[in-house]
Amino acid sequence: MVTERKIKVLVTKVGLDGHDRGAKVVSSLLKEAGMEVIYLGMFQRPESIVRAAIDEDVDVIGLSYLSGEHLIFTPKIVDEMKKNGIDDVLLIAGGTFPPEDIPIMEEMGIDKVFRAGSLTESIVDYINNHVERTGNEKETEHQ
Repeated sequence: MVTERKIKVLVTKVGLDGHDRGAKVVSSLLKEAGMEVIYLGMFQRPESIVRAAIDEDVDVIGLSYLSGEHLIFTPKIVDEMKKNGIDDVLLIAGGTFPPEDIPIMEEMGIDKVFRAGSLTESIVDYINNHVERTGNEKETEHQ
């Protein structure tokens, strides 16, 4: 019997950004939408984020930026993902960004950027429509 598993999302704060209210709210709303969410918390390094993504076998990494460090940490996270062979994991970011930085972040490797105030439905819809479903099904044990 084949059953589809929940989409698994890792949500985290990067660097010295200590403002996590938005990340916690988005995490709760993703859970309500039926996703499995792992919240790493604040002050994470690119290496620890990618290691957790591998260990948890996530479909999505969601980065929350409110400190202005998005152009510093995004390429480090993308490079770490490539180095560890998980560059097929959907990478999204949310937070406060100058509009002119969004295309730069996308060129760096972010799949989608959600500015502060984005509707939760748009985040959920984007994830549901862009997570690669092939390989996301696990076979249940036969008795």
